[in-house]
Amino acid sequence: MRPMEKSFDLSNKLAVITGASSGIGLQTALEFCRHGASVIGVARSPQRCEEARLKILSACPGAKILYLIADLSLQSEIRRLAGDIEKALRQQGSSGLDILVNNAGLFMDSLVLTEDGIETTIAVNHLAPFLLTVLLLPLLSARPDSRVITVSSGSHYRTWLNPARLRRPLIFNSLWAYKVSKLANVLFSLELNIRQAGRAPHAFAVDPGLVNTDIGLKGTGPLARFVWRQRQKAGVDPAVPAATILTVACDPEAPKSGAVYWYLSAPMQPSRTALNVELAERLWQESSRLCHLEKQPKEE
Repeated sequence: MRPMEKSFDLSNKLAVITGASSGIGLQTALEFCRHGASVIGVARSPQRCEEARLKILSACPGAKILYLIADLSLQSEIRRLAGDIEKALRQQGSSGLDILVNNAGLFMDSLVLTEDGIETTIAVNHLAPFLLTVLLLPLLSARPDSRVITVSSGSHYRTWLNPARLRRPLIFNSLWAYKVSKLANVLFSLELNIRQAGRAPHAFAVDPGLVNTDIGLKGTGPLARFVWRQRQKAGVDPAVPAATILTVACDPEAPKSGAVYWYLSAPMQPSRTALNVELAERLWQESSRLCHLEKQPKEE
């Protein structure tokens, strides 16, 4: 059985997928379109976005697919993107968003600060999903069964983080920075569910496993690219994690499970640290500060 053969219906659903020009994001956009959704893909390169759009239309004639351009390492771009998404939804006659897939991610092999003065790995892999989700929360809340899906990683196991050092670590280690960002993805999803207290949207973190994508080839040097090329040969097809994303996006039983972390279309136990509610709240507050958001108290 192909990973996508389980029957799900996304007709009349509107979805936003970041990092949708290649790999897991492109495959997820294609499968969402195949299941009837209207999809807004997000990526940095206009050329790659157009190539991705044509690939989807070739594989799924009549697909409802639109691409928007944004550099998710920059908070100003994320804010502009949120406005562009709202405008695109209005043009489609909608005032709500059903699914947000925070898939875009990167691996940096050296310390690089963004224009916002934040280490790039944490800026793209955690703060971008955090900020985009918060900005789109009114649209997501307008849908009774909306979902926020963030692509994490099994690398979050045996990892810890200090929210006070989120902006820039005392000592930069590329692999550790990536692991910390993936732990942050799970903690963010946990805290979002706590804050929503059973109301839409419901958040999930997805473990894609080792996937044959180009994530380790972007923003890295020759050695890191060589190592990743060896690793990616053992990776699964992007259709496998895309199937998990489709499951948590569609399955009415997924929110009822109470599981925040999913792997191979089923709940999986994350690390104990990833379920630390005090750490999750501290991370949220520091992320809000770094994104210059007003304090958002939990609702009673």
